[in-house]
Amino acid sequence: MKALVLVPLLAPALLLAQNSTPQTLSAPPVKRYTIDQFMNSTRVGGAAFTFDEKAILFHSNKSGIFNVYRAALAGGTPEPLTRSTKESTYIVAAFPADARFLYTHDRGGDENSHLYLAGPDQAERDLTPGEKTKANFHGWSEDRKSFFFSTNARNPKFFDLFEMPIAEMKPHLIYQDDIGLDFAEISNDKHYLAFGRSGATPADSDVYLYDLSTKELKNLTEHKGDVLNEPQTFSIDSKYLYFTTDEGSEFRHLARFELPSLKKEVVDRAEWDISDFSFSPHGKYRVISTNADARTKVRLQEVATGKEVDLPILAPGDVSGLKFSESERYLAFYLNGSRAPSDLFVFDLTNGKVAQLTHSLNSEVAANDLVDAEVVRYPSFDGMQIPALLYRPKGATAEHKVPAIVLVHGGPGGQTRVDYKASMQFLINHGYCVLGVNNRGSSGYGKTFFKADDLKHGREPLWDCVAAKKYLQSLGYVSNIGILGGSYGGYMVLAALAFQPEEFAVGVDLFGVSNWIRTLQNIPPYWEAQRKSLYAEIGDPNTQETMLREISPLFHTDKMVKPLLVLQGKNDPRVIKPESDEIVDAIKKKGGVAEYVVFDNEGHGFTKKENEIHGYQAILDFLDKYLKPAPNGK
Repeated sequence: MKALVLVPLLAPALLLAQNSTPQTLSAPPVKRYTIDQFMNSTRVGGAAFTFDEKAILFHSNKSGIFNVYRAALAGGTPEPLTRSTKESTYIVAAFPADARFLYTHDRGGDENSHLYLAGPDQAERDLTPGEKTKANFHGWSEDRKSFFFSTNARNPKFFDLFEMPIAEMKPHLIYQDDIGLDFAEISNDKHYLAFGRSGATPADSDVYLYDLSTKELKNLTEHKGDVLNEPQTFSIDSKYLYFTTDEGSEFRHLARFELPSLKKEVVDRAEWDISDFSFSPHGKYRVISTNADARTKVRLQEVATGKEVDLPILAPGDVSGLKFSESERYLAFYLNGSRAPSDLFVFDLTNGKVAQLTHSLNSEVAANDLVDAEVVRYPSFDGMQIPALLYRPKGATAEHKVPAIVLVHGGPGGQTRVDYKASMQFLINHGYCVLGVNNRGSSGYGKTFFKADDLKHGREPLWDCVAAKKYLQSLGYVSNIGILGGSYGGYMVLAALAFQPEEFAVGVDLFGVSNWIRTLQNIPPYWEAQRKSLYAEIGDPNTQETMLREISPLFHTDKMVKPLLVLQGKNDPRVIKPESDEIVDAIKKKGGVAEYVVFDNEGHGFTKKENEIHGYQAILDFLDKYLKPAPNGK
């Protein structure tokens, strides 16, 4: 798994041939919206049905940062259950027999998230205390009398697994990890634990099974070469362990092991990666999700009959975050489209009725003023076809050309997807074309494409972005072109300005790597399990320092001549602040343009609305100043 990604269908994708040009649009007046209006839309996520199935808990940033809310299934305004004014707080789970709930937050973006317990008559209780502790929730026992969680309190590099009986609220150790395993699930009979383990490269991993009675740990997917094996879930009766694998194929398919014989069989295949598989609480339904060309295709099936259950899609978009109620009567899900942020719906499977519980898009913003993504492909320097998402602003024509942004996702190994991005719609609304590039190394396009960037950073993936510029120039309605990205995408911005200094007119870097040697030497301790594969992906600072220096923009600032804007979180544990400090200082010392915005209460990405407003307004102001004017005033 590629590890530096930033903090993310049933409608068909629109495919354009590599040499085609989007249909010419008329140029009606475009209503401009402020960044405040865009950010006054609400971001929502998470889903946990209350014990009586009369309401659902979720998190929302309506107050400016995320808090936990309760929405009645019968309708009405959601009510806040937490009222944090400092840290974004996210729902984890609702208790099965009372009104208590679990939630999580870190401190200032440091990513050391704890599990907290609260309820109507109970003050916040930290269940996983510790200055450097990071905790993860792993679900309820079959009898719903306990839950499972893991923490790295004992050893910051590894996560130990615990069971917490809710009657006494005292944790019991189940498994101590000393080799770097990623816990997936415990079987309902509490006989087995399933783990994933990263291999020697980002395209290599295995499924491990631990027998709690014999204390035996076994690798179930031993193999040669790069094969990505990822555990998904146990069957409800604990007789099978389901997993996804790309063994023998470009894309991941669904398979399972029979227990205890370990006989393996293929269960399902698709034309794209099967990304997720799960059962409803008692096994009546199963859900298969496929990553189909930057969209998520969801199949809901009755297990007994194999019958497909149609989800009630009220608008074009992708379905995600499916969550069943304990009775299996209700199914919660999110619907998200290019022109609409995620909204929470609840589907009554007994009568087919659906209720929309949130309305996230700011009522001041008209969806018809926003722009849909088009899935396109273009040839790179070597002929490889590169998938991308094109957002053409309204009114852009050959007579009225617009500036454009090449948008690079995080990762390496992330994916630009067809979903709502308020920050990008803001730029598009203000007259910028955006092309979200899925350069080689991106997820979702087969393992050959995924592996094509290994040890080639600063070169081939960057050249894909240069080819994206050429594609934009071919459209006929684009003028100046800049490049923007976050996390690994921020590195690509800096690399573009350092290694292809005349290609892009400006660069905007959010939380991006400037010095790979330092970043790889300072990865968070809880990434220890992925260290080997990360080194195989980028380079080993212990043995490949010269190469890493060659691809680190910090050591090549003498070549950087185009204006740069850098945004950085002070508490970022992944890309630490010196990464941005030093490259900004170096450019300024040689008289270059390097504007810098630091957020004192953020980490690796935005969790607070006021910071998003500040940050993206700064980006627009920067682009308007350095990119929007045509060269030589023409």
